[in-house]
Amino acid sequence: MLQRLLQILIDETRNCQKENAKDMPNNNIDLTSINIPDEQQRLMTTARTAHARRAGRTLYHGDGLRQTMVALLNGTELAEHESPLEAFFHVLQGEVVIHGDNRQWQIAAGQLLPVPPERHSVTALKDSVITLTVLRDVTVYRS
Repeated sequence: MLQRLLQILIDETRNCQKENAKDMPNNNIDLTSINIPDEQQRLMTTARTAHARRAGRTLYHGDGLRQTMVALLNGTELAEHESPLEAFFHVLQGEVVIHGDNRQWQIAAGQLLPVPPERHSVTALKDSVITLTVLRDVTVYRS
């Protein structure tokens, strides 16, 4: 499933880039890199002073793809919510548990997990930083 998701992400990104380039008068896109360790530290610092004990930032938001980094302090929960069409969690620091429909997955730093195709919640078992990469419904962008 993960290979399928990654191939879809690559294909859709290429398709969107080609389509968008046709419509742009100047296709010199200003790309900016993100220092992941610095962003992790910044979000953890923000989470420590936040009432909700978490902080997040969208790292990339394109026509068909979005990636968000989230810092969660130990014990913090992201309440149950709907699952996106296709997505995956990547734990950069710490450890989290994803609670699904009568099942759960515990993932630690360095591990990647497709988002379960059901309502789910996320709980930090340690101070943690994750990225959530979501494939958005891109059918509206296809010709």
